[in-house]
Amino acid sequence: MTDTSAAPPLDSKQARFLFVTCFVALVATSFAFIIRALIVGDWAAQFNLSETQKGEIFGAGIWPFAISIILFSFFIDRIGYGKAMAFAFACHFSSVFITIFAWDYWSLYAGNFIAGLGAGTVEAAINPVIAAMYPKAKTKWLNILHAGWPGGLVLGGLLALSLNPGGLIGQHFDPAPSWHWKVGLLLIPTIAYGVMLLGCRFPQSERVAAGVPYMDMLKQFGAGGAFIALGLVLTQLVIVGFQIANVENPGNTPLYIGLGLTVLLSAIFFAITKALGHWLFLFLLLIMILLATTEIGTDGWIGQLMGPVMEAEFKIDGGWVLVYTATIMMVLRLFAGPIVKALNPLGLLAVSCVLAACGLAFLSTAQGLVIIAAATIYGLGQTFFWPTTLGLIAERFPKGGALTLNAIAGVGMLGVGILGFPFLGNIQDRQTDRTLAAEQPALYQQVASEDAQASVLGSYRKLDLDAIEALDEDDQAVITDVQNTSKQSALFQVAALPLIMLVCYLALLVYFKKQGGYKAIELT
Repeated sequence: MTDTSAAPPLDSKQARFLFVTCFVALVATSFAFIIRALIVGDWAAQFNLSETQKGEIFGAGIWPFAISIILFSFFIDRIGYGKAMAFAFACHFSSVFITIFAWDYWSLYAGNFIAGLGAGTVEAAINPVIAAMYPKAKTKWLNILHAGWPGGLVLGGLLALSLNPGGLIGQHFDPAPSWHWKVGLLLIPTIAYGVMLLGCRFPQSERVAAGVPYMDMLKQFGAGGAFIALGLVLTQLVIVGFQIANVENPGNTPLYIGLGLTVLLSAIFFAITKALGHWLFLFLLLIMILLATTEIGTDGWIGQLMGPVMEAEFKIDGGWVLVYTATIMMVLRLFAGPIVKALNPLGLLAVSCVLAACGLAFLSTAQGLVIIAAATIYGLGQTFFWPTTLGLIAERFPKGGALTLNAIAGVGMLGVGILGFPFLGNIQDRQTDRTLAAEQPALYQQVASEDAQASVLGSYRKLDLDAIEALDEDDQAVITDVQNTSKQSALFQVAALPLIMLVCYLALLVYFKKQGGYKAIELT
């Protein structure tokens, strides 16, 4: 594993090997994601988690991504991509064993937190590496690289589902392998990319090769970028700190503390850079929160949201919806070049928003074979969201180097981890709470928790799983029916997010048309 600061460019063989290594490392991050999505129900049963708590656990595997991807971006050009990837390997490897031996909510949270750090570090390295290797076709090659994400979803999903009762492997065991074995599957791609790293050479970043000063990179990010990123990170860290300390009814205190620290540090950043950041970059940062919730958030919940209807209609796990849409995504990303060339990044993002909104709306009410049609539309819509946005940033802000390129991904993961996943869980908890209280008040009083649960989205009342298990079968069936309806209908509310994004992208298309058309900026 060699970091290159001023060495000759990579030859074609070295470049191919490095690309494959980056691809496999991204597969490892998506393995962790889909395995988490498929077993979060098992965690809920073992640790008595509410839907919002499930969202918080899922978010713990996502929002730490931003801490490592943004933090490493400030100095990755100096420490080298190889050292960053070694750190990522250590995180992925250790998270497996911490999660397997988890004994409560917080130990489970810790295992997922460390996996999130590893995922962020992987992207902190691989995104600028690919942009440096293919400076004249960034969006195309970033799309191809990020086919590794759905590729991992498909492979990891198939392996995990095969361990289910009646699955290809699980049918030979009685009882079927537990969720602990599914977590262990992450070791397969993790060990693979860890070994491959030993034979890799890494290139200079595009910014360093072009001689762009470090301060110019900071100015592209600006105090505005620092405010958005730090605001999300610090607020979440303070909230988690209050939860660990078991502070009762903290009110808005964590929010005020996080905001105060954010203002202070952003002011320091402005004093150093004398720049707020490019308005277009800051605008895209905000859009990325909606984008990540639409893609990553929905993918994380889709197995749970579609599980009841998939079981009722086809007698299969809801995770097959995610495997199916990921397959569509993987194939299309591998052949993204002509599509990007025909539409340009903004045009492609606008079309994707229309398809994603329609697909989510259809999925919220779909039954029978209509589920396949709705999932196909959603899969087509979500395919190009993430890598095309990375390509857009790489093409328009090359002076920002690793910082702007990785900050857009970091803020996206922060948004979905802190707000998106809990938001989707909270929709279900609140809908179940309202419906059950209105339609079955006596039953509601038996199963609703006495104390309100605190979350970043406000307080709510969760259902006590132990109390539900003590009910007779008829009452349990009533509650299950209410929960299942709440799960699927949550997708309809998520469909509003890509519609908001569509308006934003159309406005940017109009802006660039007045500027003479969209053009990539190239460094020399």
